[in-house]
Amino acid sequence: MSEEQAASPRNRRWAALASMGVSLALLVAVALQFKDLDFAKVQGLIPASPVFWIGFAVYYLAGPISEWVVYRRLWVMPVAGIGALLRKLVANELLLGYLGEAQFYAWARARTRLSEAPFGAIKDMTILSALVGNGATLVMLAFAWPYVSGGQLGMEGTTAFASLGVVLLTSLGILLFRRQLFTLPKADLWFISAAHLVRIIVILIASAVMWHAVLPGVAITLWLVLATLRMLISRLPLMPNKDVVFAGITVLLLGKGADVAALMAMMAVLLLVAHLMIGTIFGLTGLFDAEKVK
Repeated sequence: MSEEQAASPRNRRWAALASMGVSLALLVAVALQFKDLDFAKVQGLIPASPVFWIGFAVYYLAGPISEWVVYRRLWVMPVAGIGALLRKLVANELLLGYLGEAQFYAWARARTRLSEAPFGAIKDMTILSALVGNGATLVMLAFAWPYVSGGQLGMEGTTAFASLGVVLLTSLGILLFRRQLFTLPKADLWFISAAHLVRIIVILIASAVMWHAVLPGVAITLWLVLATLRMLISRLPLMPNKDVVFAGITVLLLGKGADVAALMAMMAVLLLVAHLMIGTIFGLTGLFDAEKVK
């Protein structure tokens, strides 16, 4: 069935109901996470520094806002679309990876005023996100390679080479079949790639600012190096015990005195709380979206 046929009122209605279904699943996941959350512990982790919270907001919103900028160019998406993108982010984090993309597709499909054919744009966004992420990983790995190859970062050479091979092969496959994979014009593809690259840079800087606000005794430039290495480790596909590897890196660069483990634990809890709050707000609004679709 073509996308033009899928644009019928009946199919738009089904798309809206599918979006509502994911929103309902999101609310169930939020309720289960809230049940196990230690609120007293969370309260004790809240930093007082406004710089931290500015950095946290930038860190959290960098992805959805960069995507909104792209869809604003492609579809003239209103500001209200940021809510759907936040719901997509939380669905990916709390439910299942890429389920958020499916839910966002259903949301866009139900609104023909945005786009008659949203699948191509969402597909290209997802593929380019992986490609730009792979490119950033290769650049970061090139700078860190003297430490990796020397075993100073706690990464085994075989694992590092295997991860590098996976990154290279997937990137090469995307480039070789780009004509078959991509739907949008070349100018739009370059714009999307630039948006993904800016997002990565903004997240790295925001991470360094947040961590420096909590532990100001460490220079912000060193935090930026650590944020880059942490992103590198998280993107290497075959790297086991990533937390252990990052802990070894922090000891190597900062010594044993810096309480980075507590900092990372705090960040994990605060991100979970943010996901739960956003998931509750936009999960509830998503339940009523189908009634607004004309």
